[in-house]
Amino acid sequence: MKGDFSAIPVFVAVVENGSFSSAADKLGMTKSAVSKRISVLEDNIGVRLFNRTTRSITLTEAGERFSDYARNAVVMANEGFAALHNLQGIPKGTLKINAPMTFTRLHIVPYIKEFLDLYPDVKVILSMDDRVVSLVEGGYDVGIRIGELESSSLIAKKLADCKSVLCASPEYLKKHGTPSKLEDLSHHNCINYSLFQGGAEWTFYKDSKKLKLEPKGNFIVNNSDAILEVLLNGLGICQMPTFIVADHLKSQRLITFMDEYALPKHAIYAVYPERKHLPEKVRVFIEFISHKLGGGAGYWDK
Repeated sequence: MKGDFSAIPVFVAVVENGSFSSAADKLGMTKSAVSKRISVLEDNIGVRLFNRTTRSITLTEAGERFSDYARNAVVMANEGFAALHNLQGIPKGTLKINAPMTFTRLHIVPYIKEFLDLYPDVKVILSMDDRVVSLVEGGYDVGIRIGELESSSLIAKKLADCKSVLCASPEYLKKHGTPSKLEDLSHHNCINYSLFQGGAEWTFYKDSKKLKLEPKGNFIVNNSDAILEVLLNGLGICQMPTFIVADHLKSQRLITFMDEYALPKHAIYAVYPERKHLPEKVRVFIEFISHKLGGGAGYWDK
């Protein structure tokens, strides 16, 4: 049996991406080159690793067993490279970031030029997506997450508090009245964010009691920018994070109410896969953006 260590990252890419063509795109190779590397690897070790059909590929039993070792080998090699980069003390390489769309547009993108000016050897690939995706499967170095974190092996660093308020435009409140208690909300048009991690219900706290309400309304959307637009246009009311509405509250284009009903406290985090040697490019990005956001209360609330 002859090992071909250079083919291991190719094998892992095929496993993680589910096809030769997707692995080829990720590796910057042709599909035929990927297929040939896998065939040579199989010939060298004398074992078939994939079952191939015209429509799909699946791991054989031997491939399943080998994949765990191969993935660990790639992880260890990457950690070794990261350790060498850290010794050099110069952030460099491609930094892949996954972050929610509206928050990133407002509070990450404005600082990207300054960050890249500080670290000219870093290239940023920014994926803006309101859905929570797997950092490992997506090959991301760091992610920005808001709200309650799912249990995982990811390491999390708090960047800032995330405060939310119940608000509406003055025009809407003048026309429909201002709610003063929880029951009043059932008579109002409540705008719903469909990707809210807390589920369909709105949660409030008053007098040490946890209260829930399922909002009713005629507009459900998966984007916070769209919610802000219809709020400003007087469509209804909504729970909104202050990192989106702070400026509109100061200008009184939006007004808060029922302030005695506290909303759940959340935070904004940087998350990254657990590893022995945190790449310098990740470390400096987290420190940079934490400083910009404020660490505790976000700068938008000050």
